[in-house]
Amino acid sequence: MDLKKLIREVPDFPKPGILFYDVTTLLKDKDGFGTVIDRFEEHFVNHRVDVILGIEARGFIFAPAVAYAMGTGFIPVRKPKKLPAEVVSVEYELEYGTDRLEIHKDAIKPGQHVLIIDDVLATGGTAQAVAKLVERLGGTVSGFGFVIELDFLKGREKLQGYSVYSLLHY
Repeated sequence: MDLKKLIREVPDFPKPGILFYDVTTLLKDKDGFGTVIDRFEEHFVNHRVDVILGIEARGFIFAPAVAYAMGTGFIPVRKPKKLPAEVVSVEYELEYGTDRLEIHKDAIKPGQHVLIIDDVLATGGTAQAVAKLVERLGGTVSGFGFVIELDFLKGREKLQGYSVYSLLHY
């Protein structure tokens, strides 16, 4: 199945000069959505994966479905002040400024192998920050899975040493 045909390209969003790759058109196609989940499962089936982590917001769409398919649990990584119990946080660089992500302090047990799933790999800053959270809690990153990778932004370079799998490259 050609998943690229299911991705809507929106020019000048969220600002002029940006070409946005919209996954909502893929999500509403049951075969397309199923193909994404199946391909992640097929790729990571031979990796040790104890739990799957999804990054807010669109990682929350794909990661739980992959977790279900692989017979594991799901862990959310959220923006600040969204999780009710004690958290560990990490600050990371954006193009203009910084942002912060949080995870429950007890979400990952030391020694657990964690697969990180998100919709897009752009500059790699968010993914790199999440890897730091996993490792700070004593987990091991089993790999990263992305629906879309924007090759021209070279985000993969920030994830050297990790297994990175992207379904679509732009």
